[in-house]
Amino acid sequence: MIPAIERIPNVEMKARSEKGASTMFSFGDPIPVLDKMDLMGYIECVQMQKWYEPPLSWEGLAKSLSAAVHHSSPIYFKRDILASCFIPHKLLTRDAFRRWALDYLVFGNAYLEQREGPFGKALQLKPTLAKYTRRGLNLDEYWFVKGWGNEHQFPAGKVHHLMEHDINQEIYGLPQYLAALNSAWLNESATLFRRKYYQNGSHAGFIMYITDPAHDEEDIKNLRQSLKDSKGVGNFKNLFMYAPNGKKDGMQIIPISEVAAKDEIFNIKNVTRDDMLAAHRVPPQLMGIIPTNSGGFTSPDIAAQVFARNELEPLQNKFLELNDWMGEEVVSFKEYVI
Repeated sequence: MIPAIERIPNVEMKARSEKGASTMFSFGDPIPVLDKMDLMGYIECVQMQKWYEPPLSWEGLAKSLSAAVHHSSPIYFKRDILASCFIPHKLLTRDAFRRWALDYLVFGNAYLEQREGPFGKALQLKPTLAKYTRRGLNLDEYWFVKGWGNEHQFPAGKVHHLMEHDINQEIYGLPQYLAALNSAWLNESATLFRRKYYQNGSHAGFIMYITDPAHDEEDIKNLRQSLKDSKGVGNFKNLFMYAPNGKKDGMQIIPISEVAAKDEIFNIKNVTRDDMLAAHRVPPQLMGIIPTNSGGFTSPDIAAQVFARNELEPLQNKFLELNDWMGEEVVSFKEYVI
């Protein structure tokens, strides 16, 4: 049996509300990567009766795609660049290639089913969703498992499996960005915290401290009612307070929500963004990021050329593996021109 990486337990997810509220997903409590590494050699891809289960939750990876802007955007950016350079083939359309490439970038696995005519001639290559495709226990055997009791076996030898190789097992591939998932989830948590912080109205909180005896009790009641009315839509209204014979510091405003200025949301967003872009290896100037330093970024043209040579070309070469499997040139790319 080929050992696999440790499965991450306790996949949690909060369902999206009918109003479209944001959701947060996690694979359980954060743990160090090297925690319990001595047990890794004993863990394997779980065998079902007919197929192997993946070493990670594909559903968790799919939901994490929308956890952070700078996690999903580089993936779609690479997919679109690859599709723009792809030369359509009679067996593989551009739309099919886009689906195939997206599965590979998200899951580290992508599958194409070869569909044949009545005389055994290939008619088309159809992508099958990597999220539900499982590798069978026997060689060249693949299953499509949408749910319990809802399974379909592909014809033997008719499914091409493109995978990003893992150092621990050879049954399934794993995406290269796994090390940046904690940054993506932290980025999402910081965003959700700030949204909830503003939604509950505490960002305008303060204590009004009045010690001046010159104030009338009726004035205090009116002031209290005015403060209550200032919450909700149209808040941050101006208030006027008249205090005849008042003394200095007779009325003080003590803010209680200084967390709005002292929290680390900007640092968290910037650091996690850099982590994700480093994992995806996409230059920031190609992602529409505004530089914060005085020197700025290098020219976008130069960044695009470096990206094309160091990232795009190796990706294109990976997809050329289909040609060896088919015995003909199905995948080909035109030159990437800026």
